[in-house]
Amino acid sequence: MAEPSVSAVVLAWKDEPWLTRCIEALLASTGVAIEVVIVDNGAEGGSVQTLEKFADHPLVTVVNPGSNLGFAGGCNFGARSATGDYLALVNGDLLVEPTTLRRLVDVVDGPGVGVAVASVRMPDDVQIVNAGANPVHVLGMSWAGGLGKPETRTGLVDTAAASGACLVTTRAHWQRLDGFDEEYFAYCEDSELSLRTWRLGLRCVYVPDAIATHRYEFSRNPFKNYLIERNRLMLVATLWSPRALVVLAPAGLAFEAVGLAVALLQGWGGAKVRGWTWLWRNRGHLRARRRQLRGEGTVPDREWMRLLRADVDAVFFPLPVGLGLLNAVMRGYWAAVRWMV
Repeated sequence: MAEPSVSAVVLAWKDEPWLTRCIEALLASTGVAIEVVIVDNGAEGGSVQTLEKFADHPLVTVVNPGSNLGFAGGCNFGARSATGDYLALVNGDLLVEPTTLRRLVDVVDGPGVGVAVASVRMPDDVQIVNAGANPVHVLGMSWAGGLGKPETRTGLVDTAAASGACLVTTRAHWQRLDGFDEEYFAYCEDSELSLRTWRLGLRCVYVPDAIATHRYEFSRNPFKNYLIERNRLMLVATLWSPRALVVLAPAGLAFEAVGLAVALLQGWGGAKVRGWTWLWRNRGHLRARRRQLRGEGTVPDREWMRLLRADVDAVFFPLPVGLGLLNAVMRGYWAAVRWMV
């Protein structure tokens, strides 16, 4: 039988020292007919040399949109050049193991599966998770599930969100969803894609034995904080049910007030306000996007929203005091109102 054809989309952004190794690892994949689509999304330094190195490779296509489209737009641009039956999104600082793509393809081919996501591991210890089964909070936050913990699971795990660092879906499913909403630019677009998949009656599945190594460097800056906070609110505003927006409004408003206070203390209050400003100025897009997403779902809101969590992990929200109490209050609140969504 012919091997399944997989198009792996990789973004070349700035000077990425792992980009050459990333592409070489993809080309060494076994059990699939691989095609690598590299998007010049603002390549600099060594990344430019990598693009030149692979420009004439028979299994590599290099495309250039002319500017940095962000993660969402860059993936969309690359996917339009893909020819495989399956589409993989792979970060340029990530190395797949030879069997990873085929393992993800096999899972996507399983009954009722729409997206399969790899087990992304730390570079200095491949047993430690960087991103896995990623949670999504009822207020829109998402984070790397299992970060810093050893992976002991062997079976498939349903996940609310599939990390865009390394996932596989069918090209038909990607086209059905029309890819990412490019207004996200970066962050939360993979959460939206995943939740839309669940709303269509298909699962997002984390595959612990489909391993990829990530050159992980945690960082925060005002622009990143701006995108994360803005996009979190865009996700909730466009995808949550009307009833959910009403019953979660008190918690959401309280969270915004606390978030602004934290942002001011940490020196990125302007970025927080900038996010609110963007959402107001682009309310037409939010309305249109909401109409589109509310019209496409086939699964009742009460069912898919069971995937959402009401508590947060301390590793991502390191409040000095009170996190346990806040989590307990939020769990109780969500348990009390969830039946109304």
